Amino acid sequence: MACPIDKYYPLQLHVFEEKEEIVQGIIICPKCLRWYPIRDEIPEMLPDELREEKDELPFLRNWKAKTPQKIISEGKPFNLKKETEKKKS
Repeated sequence: MACPIDKYYPLQLHVFEEKEEIVQGIIICPKCLRWYPIRDEIPEMLPDELREEKDELPFLRNWKAKTPQKIISEGKPFNLKKETEKKKS
């Protein structure tokens, strides 16, 4: 599987919840730092223009403890950098 944006592979898989299949997780492109959620066993590998911040940030917040820090602070197309900086100050 390759990143739909820059075609880089291999991608990184982080499994958050697993039953017979991966129920919740995240797929990460280590080259461009884009992340793609896996929700209810479905990987959502949409281009940036089809992703909504209001849908993506709650997923990232919910799995923040299991998501690599680089994605939390620098992930594309959305990240939690502003929220993380507010808590530090």
